[in-house]
Amino acid sequence: MRTKKLFWVVGIISLVAAISAAVTAFLFVKDKQKKDDEELMEYLDSAIE
Repeated sequence: MRTKKLFWVVGIISLVAAISAAVTAFLFVKDKQKKDDEELMEYLDSAIE
């Protein structure tokens, strides 16, 4: 009984850690894509002039 409760706690902690890692990775990739798009727009603007 006590072991089963421990597995639930470890499982929930693991789930929360996995979700937070996925969200962090998603936000990191999104931010990098935004910076790359801004750099590309700056490059295109300077190339046109």
